[in-house]
Amino acid sequence: MQELDIGQVAERTGVPASTLRYYEEKGLIRAIGRHGLRRVFDARVLDQLALIALGRAAGFSLDEMAGMFGADGQPRIDRQMLLDKSAELDRTLRQLGAMRDGLRHAAACRAPSHMECPTFRRILKAASMRVLAAPRGQARKSPSRARVPNSR
Repeated sequence: MQELDIGQVAERTGVPASTLRYYEEKGLIRAIGRHGLRRVFDARVLDQLALIALGRAAGFSLDEMAGMFGADGQPRIDRQMLLDKSAELDRTLRQLGAMRDGLRHAAACRAPSHMECPTFRRILKAASMRVLAAPRGQARKSPSRARVPNSR
């Protein structure tokens, strides 16, 4: 069994040591011991970190992923959870595609004003229905929208 200290794991994966300690605290990875003050991991931690990176890219939370590992660190992935996440991604892709198409139309529209364009008016109506359908006090947010500070 090959052992890697926390610095070696960080170097090989690009994951900072502070993140590795946090993942250990969350139960995603587990050190097998210490050399002095440095945590030591089994080399299988590299595969676990690759799986965590894949899960994060797919939109899984760290808490969701913590349940994907057994006590021995081996993956125990709930297939239904994967299907549910893929359906969520499909919905997000449809929404993003509609937004992309709307933006392209608005950019190329030949109407004198966007408010005179029937297609733009339909897009505007659909957007307002989404906002009105959201629970009170909570506008629906696009999953891909990063929070931008107010530039005023």
